[in-house]
Amino acid sequence: MLTPRQELILKAIVEEFIKSAEPVGSKMLVEKYNLDYSSATIRNEMNYLEQIDLLEKTHTSSGRVPSTKGYRYYVEHLMDKEVLQEDKYEIQALLDNNVPIDDVIQRSCEILSNMTNLTSVVLGPDANKQTLAHIKLFPLDNNSAVAVFITDQGHTENKTFRFDDRITIEDIQTCTNILNDRLIGTPISDIVEKMNEIKPILAHSVKRHEALFNAFMQAFVKFASENVYYSGASNMLYQPEFADIEKMRNIMKMLEDSKLWRSLGNNDNRLKLTTTDDKNQLVWFDDMAVVSSKFRVGDEEGKLMVLGPSRMDYNRIVSVLDFAAEFIEQQFSKRIK
Repeated sequence: MLTPRQELILKAIVEEFIKSAEPVGSKMLVEKYNLDYSSATIRNEMNYLEQIDLLEKTHTSSGRVPSTKGYRYYVEHLMDKEVLQEDKYEIQALLDNNVPIDDVIQRSCEILSNMTNLTSVVLGPDANKQTLAHIKLFPLDNNSAVAVFITDQGHTENKTFRFDDRITIEDIQTCTNILNDRLIGTPISDIVEKMNEIKPILAHSVKRHEALFNAFMQAFVKFASENVYYSGASNMLYQPEFADIEKMRNIMKMLEDSKLWRSLGNNDNRLKLTTTDDKNQLVWFDDMAVVSSKFRVGDEEGKLMVLGPSRMDYNRIVSVLDFAAEFIEQQFSKRIK
């Protein structure tokens, strides 16, 4: 552990570098942070912090910048973890109680990227591990309706049906009733196979069953797709650390790899992991950092993540992610009960 003076100096350097992206010198620390030490004393402490790999010296300046190890120490020991009141209000206002739960997850992704000016990734619960609980039909007019598919964990998928006069609301309702009778309790991963088994029953009960069968099948297939949302990828363009085109190209490839985000933090393969508590994780690789916070939906788990340079506002981002994850859990628990 560091002395209180060393911790004070390291904290000031990390927070100043996060704001300015410029190396931090002893003179600036004395003037801006009103540290009650001489420049010479601060320089000596900075030299020591560099020797133990918490700070790094750049080639273009006499100032210092935090190392990955320095960021880790800051997050574990020096960071204030209280969420700002205005951030709470914004999250609560935008994650409305009345929208479908999947919209809550997708909207949280957009909120996080807007609030942090970084890139956010949200992993929704894996619907394949859930079972179908119910299909509800809401008629819109004589030839259209919205079907809402609901799992035992509160995951939903909506399908709007619009057909010509040859298919009626009664046909859609009949099809819905058959599917409810035959599919409730079926794991989502088995639905497509079971749909093919009951196709003859639909053919016997509904004249134009083929169009209805295909429409319902498309909705179920969406359940099986990766429930991964991205927002704010272009925000990375404005970070000085990623001005290099090749770096940006690599980041774009990462964002397309949903398996990477699901496995991130699960192994030690070239990733350095620090766990700040049971729910929040920080992973550093190259000069990037990923902050994540888990949320639970019944027996399933989702994850909110923010991707950015190592020089990110950990204090605010960790607090916002943690609060948003807790808020989403509350929304899910209300709807599952």
